[in-house]
Amino acid sequence: MTNPSTLQWILRVAVAACFIGHGTFGVITKAAWVPYFAVWGIPEAWAWNLMPVIGVADILIAVLTVVRPVRAVVLYMVFWGFQTACLRPLAGQGIWELLERAGNYGVPLALLCLLGAGRSPADWFSARPAPPLTVARAAAIAWVLRATTALLLIGHGGFGVVMHKDWSAYAAVVGFDAAALRAHPLTPLAGWFECALGVLVLAWPTRSLLLFVFVWKLGTEALRPLAGEPIWEFLERGGSYGAPLALAWVRSWQSTAAGSASHGSAARRGDDEPVRLLVRDGYASDGTEVGTGERHAD
Repeated sequence: MTNPSTLQWILRVAVAACFIGHGTFGVITKAAWVPYFAVWGIPEAWAWNLMPVIGVADILIAVLTVVRPVRAVVLYMVFWGFQTACLRPLAGQGIWELLERAGNYGVPLALLCLLGAGRSPADWFSARPAPPLTVARAAAIAWVLRATTALLLIGHGGFGVVMHKDWSAYAAVVGFDAAALRAHPLTPLAGWFECALGVLVLAWPTRSLLLFVFVWKLGTEALRPLAGEPIWEFLERGGSYGAPLALAWVRSWQSTAAGSASHGSAARRGDDEPVRLLVRDGYASDGTEVGTGERHAD
């Protein structure tokens, strides 16, 4: 329970998928990025030259995060994901774009919470293992993922309800023709449905609901390559799948931890009995930071 490698791998893979997808678009260049460079006053000619540089950097840090996450790099991913998401409304594309890309910055933030802050400037650049997961740390991670999942659902729902984006190509993949969509517009309904899911996740994030959201996002975003878009569009949204899946894991862990604590209280034989803690990597087995080395303490 104190070594949540499953949760860390969910977050690492989700973050890497997002940055590899985004980085690939930089390497092959993407005309839709030009307005984002313009926000910073960068001319179009420079923008085309900078795209591959940014793309390679994104891919390299994604690979590093999969192989061995470094806290300073993950912190950079939080900043970079948030900055690139903010460029969309700044370029006139609407606030919903910022919300829908919450997975780009919320998931690396959850990974940083799991890894813990650096103890010193040098430690930020080390690959020190994550400390044991405590109830308090799990609660913080859960709230980050809860807000992230809710925002990306509400943001995507806003595409349909407010921005009236054309989703006809995706609807055609599942058998709806253009005439049927004109007679029975589904885009606003789908948008309201996703907004409702987002509110539910924020208010009542049950494990079954979160697993449904995970399958829903995985399925709906898979319509992009099926409709002829590059596979990188699907991969770039790794945070949209990783956030609900990771949150489902955390909620399950919290239930198990609560049950274990209750059982331990009932089975305790006396307050004066010594408690033995294993100390490893500077943390006791209850998650308390106590120093380095490995020893037993009464």
